[in-house]
Amino acid sequence: MSVDPTLLEDLEWRGLIAHSTDREALGAALAGGSVRFYVGFDPTAPSLHMGHLVQILTARRLQQAGHRPYALVGGATGMIGDPKDSGERSMNSAETVAEWVGSVRGQIEPFLSFEGENAATMVNNLDWTSALSVVDFLRDVGKHFPVNRMLARDVVRTRLESGISYTEFSYVLLQSLDFLELHRQHGVTLQFGGSDQWGNLTAGVELIRRTERAQVHAVATPLMTRADGTKYGKTEGGALWLDPALLSPYAFHQFWLNVEDEKVGELLRVFTFLPRADIEALEARHAEAPHRREGQRTLADEVTATVHGARAVEQAKAAAAALFGSGDLTDLEEPTLAAALRGAGVVTVAGAAPSVADLLVQAGLVKSKGEARRTINEGGAYLNNVRVDDADAVPGADDLLAGRWMVLRRGKKRFAGVEVGVDA
Repeated sequence: MSVDPTLLEDLEWRGLIAHSTDREALGAALAGGSVRFYVGFDPTAPSLHMGHLVQILTARRLQQAGHRPYALVGGATGMIGDPKDSGERSMNSAETVAEWVGSVRGQIEPFLSFEGENAATMVNNLDWTSALSVVDFLRDVGKHFPVNRMLARDVVRTRLESGISYTEFSYVLLQSLDFLELHRQHGVTLQFGGSDQWGNLTAGVELIRRTERAQVHAVATPLMTRADGTKYGKTEGGALWLDPALLSPYAFHQFWLNVEDEKVGELLRVFTFLPRADIEALEARHAEAPHRREGQRTLADEVTATVHGARAVEQAKAAAAALFGSGDLTDLEEPTLAAALRGAGVVTVAGAAPSVADLLVQAGLVKSKGEARRTINEGGAYLNNVRVDDADAVPGADDLLAGRWMVLRRGKKRFAGVEVGVDA
């Protein structure tokens, strides 16, 4: 088996290493043979999101370089949740967490290979914590955690004034136990996660040093932020979910299409598998002509294909073209059309539709019926990409796309959907 000796340099070039333990020792380990590593995901929601995607893709990079991944879905830690700066988490039921464990596992599995010499392994920390007694946990794990060091953690300091439960305060012990158990059971010697997890990562390294007298490694990837420093991961509708039922592939594709020019190169390095030479050439072309948005288009296509598949990219691009008047709306699959229109705004109509002028008002594309008439008379209103010339025209059954949808557009860039036959 060939192990890429330049893996660490590539990860650094891609900006994927915010912190690491002994860099020289880590580089030697990665270059010296197949390393067993793990990354953990707590099921605190029914889907993973953009921040988790950084970890999933980093795991894929390591596996492609010859290393062996252990993907941990925290059936135990998911019952508690890592402390947040904003306040105490709401605890979910055991049944809910178990359901989310299955959902998260299903989202991770397509990204890794579970065959061959460095086949991935999926693990659940509930397997080694469920039978662990409180006394054994305190004696075997808690004994190695000085309280003064736990109090020095950034998130704990932030939460001390507002309040933090003993449960969340002790989360670091559970995550450290995960690293110790995977080290003992499977020979795992590397853990990585987001930079907000750095305290948890190094605590696991220290626990193994104290109990096993062994050197292991930790790496933290950076948090993704916008050009103004705020965290990425949110769309107008909420988190950038990976589950297509929570965020459509069309909306997912649109998110990447609209990232800031200043961030294109960084995101291409982190979220795509394009070679370095291709990315640098693309960055140069993007810098010369940012208005062409070649960087954003490549980014959107690559990431959407990775997460949702090539067909989703085709549909997302076809939907965008059709909705803005340069494609055929009838070529769109109903789920893609519905998702795109719901993202733009939808008017629901029970029974027969009113006039086009009334629909323009209801959809918020104009402020009044008088403005609707003026827009139509000036040739600026479209129904299903066909210019409307009669303000009193009433759409009929033949105007429905997929039996229930219509697309209203004002000018070149503003559009909305109409869903017919639904209670308003």
